[in-house]
Amino acid sequence: MASPAPSVPDTQLGLTADEIALLRHHQSQAAANAGSNSSRAASRASSQGLLLLDTTSLAALGRHFDHLISQIAARLEYLSEQSAIVAQQQYDSAGNAIAMADAEIARFHEILRQIDELELDFDRIRHIRDIVRGYRQRVEEMEQAVERGASAHMSGSRHRHRVPQESSGSSRRHRR
Repeated sequence: MASPAPSVPDTQLGLTADEIALLRHHQSQAAANAGSNSSRAASRASSQGLLLLDTTSLAALGRHFDHLISQIAARLEYLSEQSAIVAQQQYDSAGNAIAMADAEIARFHEILRQIDELELDFDRIRHIRDIVRGYRQRVEEMEQAVERGASAHMSGSRHRHRVPQESSGSSRRHRR
């Protein structure tokens, strides 16, 4: 049976309760999207409140967060454009009826509320992604150190040093 992958409790990552919930949700999503044995392990770890520290799981989670941030950034851009359109429409239609203006203002406030929500999600996910990247980098560095140590050990065991033996007689001579 394979040994369990190294992991860390997600409660020890310095995240808020909301960020932990987001991490668990997105770790499960990233695992479901990947569909491999490692992904099933990541999903299982997520449900147990753990963050797997293997490079495959961390890379998949990092890619998932990068994709999410890209989606949120696109949505923020769209909502910002919509906000500008609404603001321009308000300016252009200043002479229109108050009811129409109130509806547009309400729409504008809703867009701003959504922007605030997305910016908060963006910051939370970026924070989680940065922590995941840090763990991924540490794991890769540890793996490289282990590989260097193993290769140094292997090359050291190949070169055994022989102690020269004197061929004359049965006694050793020592110089003072």
